[in-house]
Amino acid sequence: MKREIEPDEAKRSPLDHIMTLIEQGELRPGSRLTEVELAQRLGISRTPVREALHRLHAMGLAEHGPQRGLIVAHMSYDQLRQLFSVREGLEGMATRLAAEHASRAEVGLLRDMVEADKGLRDPVKLLERNKMLHRLIVQASHNKFMIEALGNLRVHLSLLSGSTYASAERVEAAQKEHEEIVGAIADGDGDRAERAARQHILSGYRVRLKMMAEAGQG
Repeated sequence: MKREIEPDEAKRSPLDHIMTLIEQGELRPGSRLTEVELAQRLGISRTPVREALHRLHAMGLAEHGPQRGLIVAHMSYDQLRQLFSVREGLEGMATRLAAEHASRAEVGLLRDMVEADKGLRDPVKLLERNKMLHRLIVQASHNKFMIEALGNLRVHLSLLSGSTYASAERVEAAQKEHEEIVGAIADGDGDRAERAARQHILSGYRVRLKMMAEAGQG
């Protein structure tokens, strides 16, 4: 079932809309990206859609299909490994920097978020909350180069359709991992914060590998 575009999403760019559809699994790897259909779906003309598709291709999120036109790019097993290897290193360093530089207000916000997440079980809401928490941690690093690097990396994470939070076991594990990460940041313990962040990303990678195997990908 196609998701209707909400009124409060109208200000978002066509590129953001398409990336959201990819990330939420409504446009899965291999799905055709046609100007006419996307323009109708987003309620806009074909020109901005065409521009968005060109950008998607340049970013590596779209590729040429077996027939004429673009499709949502596939992520191979090796690409997944490379992506999470880089992500583990960058997220680990960003979390260390957050432990060293986060303000009292930032620490308080992180603690509030983790506490509020305890009762959540909706995979979609948890995915959004997870993204927000990670963004706040990176912002708390107060390092513009780290913020930019991880922002660029997360563009490619949108190719990972579905959510690791579909697993109840992962929900519980991720919550504990987030609590450990935020606790280390609050204590100003850079070593512990980096270890916790790296373990969190590694755990997510293992779940993604399982999801890929079960889907017959790779």
